[in-house]
Amino acid sequence: MTISDGINLSIGLLAIGIGILMFWKLPVPLSRKSGQIPLPLVSIIIPARNEAGRIKPLLRSLQQQNFQSFELLVVDDDSSDGTAAIATEYGAEVIRNRTKSSGSGKSLACWHGAKQSRGHWLLFLDADTFFTDEDSLERLLLFYQRKGAAGILSLQPYHTVFRLYENLSAVFNIIVIVGMNLFTVGKRPFKTAGSFGPCIVCNKGDYFLTGGHKKIQSAIMDDLALGQAFLNKNLPVTCFGGKGTISFRMYPEGFNSMVEGWCKSFAIGSKSTHPVIMLMVIVWISGSFISVGELVSSIVVGDPVHIFLSASLYALYAIQTGWFSRRCGSFKWWIFLFYPVLFIFFTGVFLYSLFRVHILRSVKWKNRKIDI
Repeated sequence: MTISDGINLSIGLLAIGIGILMFWKLPVPLSRKSGQIPLPLVSIIIPARNEAGRIKPLLRSLQQQNFQSFELLVVDDDSSDGTAAIATEYGAEVIRNRTKSSGSGKSLACWHGAKQSRGHWLLFLDADTFFTDEDSLERLLLFYQRKGAAGILSLQPYHTVFRLYENLSAVFNIIVIVGMNLFTVGKRPFKTAGSFGPCIVCNKGDYFLTGGHKKIQSAIMDDLALGQAFLNKNLPVTCFGGKGTISFRMYPEGFNSMVEGWCKSFAIGSKSTHPVIMLMVIVWISGSFISVGELVSSIVVGDPVHIFLSASLYALYAIQTGWFSRRCGSFKWWIFLFYPVLFIFFTGVFLYSLFRVHILRSVKWKNRKIDI
C-alpha cells in the first residue's frame, strides 16, 4: 500500500467523521395533550396542479384525523386532470387559480387560499403529503401551540419509497435537510436557511404581516423565501423532521419526473446553505468517491492489507449513508451496498441543475417553464 493510498484512506475516514458532525440530529415534534388551551380553527391549504394521481392519500388521511376543527381548501392551480373533482369528492372547498404566466404557480395558489381562509392558523400542505396516524394533525398543532403559536413551524415529511428508482433520492433527502443549517452538532450554531416547504404551520396574523406567498411569488424556492420573510420580521422559524407525523411519496410518476423535480430546486437552494455546512457536504460527498476509488485500486493491485482497509472504509460509508437516509425516509437497506450509484446520481443531477439555472436560466416543472 502506497503513501497516497494511506492519505486517501485517512481522508475517507475524516469525511465519515465530518458526516457525523454535518448530520448530527433530526428532531421530531413532541406534544402533550394534558392542560392544553383549545386549538383554534385551522385552514388547511393545499396548492394542487395536476395532482389527481397523488392527492387522495392526503385527503383520506385528513378524513381520518381525530381533530376535525379545520376547513379544507384545495387551490386548483389550472389543472388539466381530475384534481378538482377528487378534492370535491373528499369534501374540500375548491378554489380556482388559473394563473398561467411563467413563475411560481404554487406561491400564488397558496396566497389565493390564504386570502379566502377563515381559520386563525394556516397549514400549508403539499398534495403528495399525508398524515401518518389519526392523531398526527392534533399533535402537530399542539406542538405549534406549545412553541408559542408564533412564526413558522415546518416539517420535512418522511419519504416513503415504493419503487426501485425512488431510492435514488436518498442523498437528495439528506442534503435537503442538512442544507437548512440546523441539524449539525451543537445547539443552533447557524441561522436557518428558511423553512421546509411541504408542511408549514403559521398563524394568519404573522403570515399577512410578512406579505406571505404574495411577497415571494417570484421565488423558485418558495419555502426558503417564505422562511426568510418571517425571519426579516423577527418571527421564529422552526424546522423538524416529520417521521411519525407526516410522510410523502415523491415523484411516483417516474424517473424523469424525479430528475425534473430535483433539478428545479437544488442549484438555487444550495445558495442558502451556510458555507461551513456546504464545505462539510462537499467533503462528505468527496469521501464517498474516494472510498470507491480505493476499493477498486486495492482489488486491482491485490494487496490484502489495502483490500481490508478500503473494504472497511467502503462498509462504513454504506452504513453511514444508510443510517442518514433512514432518518429521512423508508429507503431499502440493501440499496446502500451500492451507495456509489446514489452519489453519482446526486452529482449528475446537481450539475444538470447548475446548467439549467446558470446557463439556460430556466427550469421546468409540471409543464411550466419557470424563468430564473
